Amino acid sequence: MYLLLRCLGHLPEGFAHPLAWLGYLLLYHVAGYRRSVVGANLAQAFPERNANELTQLAKNFYRQLTETALEIARARYLPRAEFSRRVRVLNAELLREYSDGCQSSVILLAIHQGNWEWMLHSIGAALPLSLDPVYKPLHNRGADRFMLELRGRFGARPVPLADCAADVLRQRRQPRLLALVADQAPTAGERCHRTVFLNRDTAFHAGAEALARRTGFAVLFARCRRLRRGEYEVLLQPVSRHPAAEPPGAVTERYARLAEAAILAQPESWLWSNRRWKCRLS
Repeated sequence: MYLLLRCLGHLPEGFAHPLAWLGYLLLYHVAGYRRSVVGANLAQAFPERNANELTQLAKNFYRQLTETALEIARARYLPRAEFSRRVRVLNAELLREYSDGCQSSVILLAIHQGNWEWMLHSIGAALPLSLDPVYKPLHNRGADRFMLELRGRFGARPVPLADCAADVLRQRRQPRLLALVADQAPTAGERCHRTVFLNRDTAFHAGAEALARRTGFAVLFARCRRLRRGEYEVLLQPVSRHPAAEPPGAVTERYARLAEAAILAQPESWLWSNRRWKCRLS
């Protein structure tokens, strides 16, 4: 897997687009990769749409999924200036404000929408702060190695989720952006916040809020919108300037509402193949 991803990452852009189309044909029409999951998620989120509209939305999602996957592979080798050119951060001044002029750390929350890997590199290029992504190790060791190399570029230091709290306390005096793509389902035993999200009872990780309340780090949401193939824009939105003063659950609830609004505005670019609601809430 590692060698395959390296090869895909070196593909010229002109070859990547036809390959993405072929990937869409294989995933959607041949293999039927998680089509039932995608169909059920879309039907629940958009009950007002008819079957034809939902099918078209699913196809649009699969086309963008394969294009994004190849873009992420190419991110391992693109120069930093290319991320700044392809991903425009609309209001980087909000990062400066929430980090007190780059003197304090900020927790940056995002979702699996647009191209989240390109987005993080572009945000990191916008400020003289290290952007350290928090991650869950992948099951495939080759893919995990590749993603660590990708996320560790330009001085970033990926932090395993299990070590996040201890790492933050050790590095508390070092200003940085701590990035969490936090829209996946919590696992059994993890602290969670429950809310209605895309018309379903949904559990969200509460760890980011707990970390923010404990450290006092301000929290921002990064919304990534796809403009066209290979080009994106990022809008930063306030979540909490003073999370320790917020009522319990308020930070996570605000994140859920911002995430939902971003998905509804451009649904084809979110990761509908994720088994987000595979577990019932007790």
